[in-house]
Amino acid sequence: MLEKLNPDTVHQPPGYSHITISPAGRLAHLAGQCPLDLDGNVVGEAGDFDAQTDQVITNCLAVLEAAGATPDDVVRSVIYVVSSETAVLAAVWDRLVASPLGPAFSTASTLLGVAALGFGGQLVEIDLTAALS
Repeated sequence: MLEKLNPDTVHQPPGYSHITISPAGRLAHLAGQCPLDLDGNVVGEAGDFDAQTDQVITNCLAVLEAAGATPDDVVRSVIYVVSSETAVLAAVWDRLVASPLGPAFSTASTLLGVAALGFGGQLVEIDLTAALS
């Protein structure tokens, strides 16, 4: 359903695609998913990127399912991580692509290190767009 392209005229990306083309007529724009549990509490102790990443994965999978989509239907992702350290950003990326949500990051994807996110202690957030059949 999705066409993924990497032109020879730019660098080859490590696992994602520069261009994702969707023939779908409907798109689901999902709100940024935060590391919140069902009670609205931030998961993970201060600095626990792994626990927060895992909760965000869980939440993303749940909202995709509610939209009638799977990680394979994602056409665009933006990952926000509260860090300026390349090693931290890479560790979050590696955990994401190794997870059941991993196929979502093979399309057009952006990973950003940011100064802060909306909830106190929040370290990770993911924004997804999925093509619906």
